[in-house]
Amino acid sequence: MKHRYLPMTETDKKEMLATIGVNSIDELFSDIPESVRFKGEYNIKPAATETALMKELTKMAQKNADLKSNTSFLGAGVYDHYMPVIVDHVISRSEFYTAYTPYQPEISQGELQAIFEFQTMICELTGMDVANSSMYDGGTALAEAAMLSAGQTRRKKVLISSAVHPESKDVVKTYAKGQYIEVIEIPHNDGVTDLEALKEMISDDIAAVIVQYPNFFGRIEPLKELEEIIHAQKSMFVVSSNPLSLGALTPPGKLGADIVAGDAQPFGIPTAFGGPHCGYFAVTNKLVRKVPGRLVGQTVDEEGRRGFVLTLQAREQHIRRDKATSNICSNQALNALAASVAMTALGKKGVKEMALANIQKSNYAKKLFKENGFELAFEGPSFNEFVIKLNKPVKEVNQKLLEKGIIGGFDLGRDFSDLKNHMLVAVTELRTKEEIDTFVKEMGEYHA
Repeated sequence: MKHRYLPMTETDKKEMLATIGVNSIDELFSDIPESVRFKGEYNIKPAATETALMKELTKMAQKNADLKSNTSFLGAGVYDHYMPVIVDHVISRSEFYTAYTPYQPEISQGELQAIFEFQTMICELTGMDVANSSMYDGGTALAEAAMLSAGQTRRKKVLISSAVHPESKDVVKTYAKGQYIEVIEIPHNDGVTDLEALKEMISDDIAAVIVQYPNFFGRIEPLKELEEIIHAQKSMFVVSSNPLSLGALTPPGKLGADIVAGDAQPFGIPTAFGGPHCGYFAVTNKLVRKVPGRLVGQTVDEEGRRGFVLTLQAREQHIRRDKATSNICSNQALNALAASVAMTALGKKGVKEMALANIQKSNYAKKLFKENGFELAFEGPSFNEFVIKLNKPVKEVNQKLLEKGIIGGFDLGRDFSDLKNHMLVAVTELRTKEEIDTFVKEMGEYHA
C-alpha cells in the first residue's frame, strides 16, 4: 500500500525508547534542568485527522490566485511563458531530480552533459564566449558580476542604472557593502538610462556600469552608445538580460558587453510564487578564470570517447577562501536542466518565434490602451512590458481586476516614488487577443 505519511504508533515509541535504554519521553529529556523547560501550551491548533487536515489545506490553497484559473499580466522579472510538456517529464526522472553537484564525472555524465548544453545555449543567446553552470537567480548573478568587476579593475565604485530591477539593485548593494564597494544609481530619462548623466558620473575610478536589457520598464537600452561611454574609461560593461528577449534582440555580447547575467526563468521554469529560479552568468574569454561557480568542460577519455568534467571550480569549497571567485554562489542544476530542455524543445526557430510573439502581442496591447484613452509613461521600443498611467491607485485597480479573474500588472509606486499610480504591464506569448481585449476593457472601467 502506498502511504503519503506513516504516523508513529505507541508501540513504535516503546520500541524506540527500549532500544536507547530509557523508560519514557520525560526520562529522555531528564538532563535538561527543570528551570529552563517549557511548561506551557504551544499556540498551535490541536491535531486534526488526515481528512480534516487535507480539507483545511485545500481551502487555504484555493485562496491563491494561480495562473491556471486566472489570466496574468504581471511580469516584473517573473513571467508566465509556455513550458513544453517534456520539461517536467525529463526533470522528474530520478537521476536528474536527486542530483546536485556532479563531483564524480565517471558516474555523472548525463548531468554533466545537460549542464554543458545549458552553458552552450546561454553563450549562443548572449553572444558571449563562456557561461557557467548556473547560479541561484538573476539578482545574485548580477551582484556577482559587480563583484567580479571590482576585483578585476581594482576599483571601488559601481554605477547601476535606476532602470535595473529594484530587487536586483538591492542585492547588488548588499553584496557591495561587505566588499566596501560604493554603488551609485544613474537616473533614467524617459524610461532608459540617461546617457548625459552617465557621461558626467563616469570616471577612471568606476569598476563597472550595470544596465538591464530590456530594462525594468520594458524599454530597450541603447547598448552600443553605452558601451562607447563605459569602455572609454576602461570600466566594465555589465548587462542583465532576459534570455528570451535575445531570441529577437541583438545579443549584448555583439554590442561589447564584458559580462551578461540574468535569470533563465522564462525557459521552462514556473513562476512558483517567485522561486526557485536559475541565474546564468556569461563572460568574455579573458574573464574565464574569474567566473564564480562552476564550469563544465568537454574532453575525451583514454579511449578517445567524448566525455564531460567539471573544468573549473573556483569556490571556497575547492580552493583557499581568499583565492575563491565567490564564497556564496552555487548552481541550480535541476532548473538549469529545465531551461536546457525547454530551449532544446523550442529550438532556435522556436525561441525566435516566441520572442517575436511577445513583442507583437505587447505592441497590440499598447496600441489598444492608447485607443482607449490611456497614456503610456514612456514611448519607444519595448519587449513584452510597458508602463501605463492610471488615475487611481494600482493596488485598488488590481483588486477589482482580481475579482474578474485577472491578475493585473506591477505597482511601480512601491519602488519608484515618481511613478505613483503607474502600472507595469507584461504581455507574453500565452496571452490571447481575447484576453488582452478583456483586460483593456476592464481597465477602462476602473480608469474612468
